Amino acid sequence: MQHHEKLHALLTRAGVEVVEDVRPGGLFPPEAGWRIARGIAAPGGAEREVLDAAWWDRLPDADGEFLVAVLGHRIGGNDSWWTRVRHVGGVPELTGDPGFVALSLDGQVLLAVLPGAGGPRVTALDRLPEQLDEVAEAAGRETQGERAEVWTAVPGSRAWPLHWAEGIGSNPAATDELLIRLLDVTDGFLHGCDRPAVLDAAVDHPDPRVRSRPADTFRPKLTSEQWVRLIRAEPSPGRRVLWAEHALAWDAVLPQDLYDDLLAGPARARAAELPRLPARYLRSLATDADTRVRVAACARWEDLDAPLRERLSTDADHAVRTAALLAHHTGVPMPHEVFAALPDPRPALERCCFAAELEAELIRDGDTEVRRALAANPGLSAHGVAVLAEDPRDEVRSAVALRPDLTEEQRAAVRHDFDPTSMSHTLSWVEDLHGDADAMRRLAASCHPLVRRSVARARHLPPEVVARLARDEDRAVRLFLAESCEDAPADLLLEVWRWWDGSFSHPDRPRSHPNFPRAGLLRYSADSSGRMRRLVLDDPESTPADVARLARDPEAEVRRRAAEDSRLSPADAVRLLNDPDSHVRGIVVRNPRLPARVLAGLLHDRDTASSASANPAIPVPVLYRLLAAAEAPRR
Repeated sequence: MQHHEKLHALLTRAGVEVVEDVRPGGLFPPEAGWRIARGIAAPGGAEREVLDAAWWDRLPDADGEFLVAVLGHRIGGNDSWWTRVRHVGGVPELTGDPGFVALSLDGQVLLAVLPGAGGPRVTALDRLPEQLDEVAEAAGRETQGERAEVWTAVPGSRAWPLHWAEGIGSNPAATDELLIRLLDVTDGFLHGCDRPAVLDAAVDHPDPRVRSRPADTFRPKLTSEQWVRLIRAEPSPGRRVLWAEHALAWDAVLPQDLYDDLLAGPARARAAELPRLPARYLRSLATDADTRVRVAACARWEDLDAPLRERLSTDADHAVRTAALLAHHTGVPMPHEVFAALPDPRPALERCCFAAELEAELIRDGDTEVRRALAANPGLSAHGVAVLAEDPRDEVRSAVALRPDLTEEQRAAVRHDFDPTSMSHTLSWVEDLHGDADAMRRLAASCHPLVRRSVARARHLPPEVVARLARDEDRAVRLFLAESCEDAPADLLLEVWRWWDGSFSHPDRPRSHPNFPRAGLLRYSADSSGRMRRLVLDDPESTPADVARLARDPEAEVRRRAAEDSRLSPADAVRLLNDPDSHVRGIVVRNPRLPARVLAGLLHDRDTASSASANPAIPVPVLYRLLAAAEAPRR
């Protein structure tokens, strides 16, 4: 709101009346107007000495209205808005600082003034669409010699070196050596990096922030050996254990001497909680001087021998005795007097088994939270489960319905409520059974959608299970199958594609699935759904003519697909730089079909410098020069 108020006040002082702020929608976008004002992909005769009244007379419509954007007053985030204003007669006082770009409502006239060190740059264009089309066609005729001449002059004097550094990291043409040098400038690109040599260099980098970056990502690409090197190089004992936790979560194998080092350090108490800690360490943990370490040892109760259990149960520290007591009663029923003495009953309610009289009392407890905790307790007796399955509260019955010890007939008998639109997580006990084909067959027929959804997350499933889940009435089951299961069938993937095109955890699925159909997609050329039309370019029989047609599609998502296609004509690539949709513009900046002169200009535009430097058409020697410019400020 503050941005709006400041802009509106400035426009009022300039002598124009603010009508409203306008989303670009299908309009020519302000960002494209600024690029033209800077001379990037702009008609050659656009520059003027001044904007006289004759030009301003062409701009407003019959009501005196036109669109304007003011430099430094962006509204609407990445896709800035126009402001619709009204001015009748004369020249508005917009020609000084901070600079502006104005557009007629019919998109035909564009006026702009952009301040600069050598004086203001004045732009005036009529027949804007026609002139930009001519510019695109001319740019598309660029010769090999002209391209070479352009790249010889890059980077030139105007520069956004840190923006270049950000983009180089995601440039497919960048060499490993270049990316390794880039680590000294920026490391953000490591989030998506899967190059072994670059990851090797990152985990060996002297800067701990760079070393940790490949591990601190959503899906780390590190090998077990790289994880081990990363952990060993970390100076902070706490973070060494943290990286060990991450490594184990991603199924890395840690050597015994690394466990020795972690357990010998100041973060021994935290290291004692590491999953899959080898049993050979348990005796030393159970007899450790640190209370926290002895408490951690109690979590491995089943792996401790009788003398160690006795020692922990009679420990001098109350916290250790409590942990041992709870661990002991996961297998031995807890009597009433022991439960009554607990300072906090919640952990016992969630994991311990109880004497029959105590359990009978607890499952009739008036506190719903007590019964709900019991409902998920793996130590609850069959009788207790049966009673809670008839509980008057839905949240209690719903917890019972997800117990792993129920048969599917028992689960079907439990009245429970499940919101199919709610976010769901894979049930851990189902995930543990993903490799058991018989269990998957049984659970795929479950009445509970969350159980079936959890089955669908398996990487591989028996053919009959895949066929069953592909027909599941629950849409999320079909989605999870399409995202996670390598055996998902082509017809399911195509069906899911109609309403889903990827999530943060599974980007571009189902379209990137190896079973997604490719042949026969040309039949969707005239489909009413833009989602289906965009598939046309995935068909191996599609042609550059199809790319050109989809680059002019009325729906932005179809144009986005054309914008990334390597068969896009250079002229169409230039045209899409002016697309109303910000995503289309952002994608086409990275298309290698952009003419060199236009791409070089985009490298010097603040809004596009990062994306442009990721374009694989930039010659590798030029990338090295861009990186050198980014390295210079750090020297």
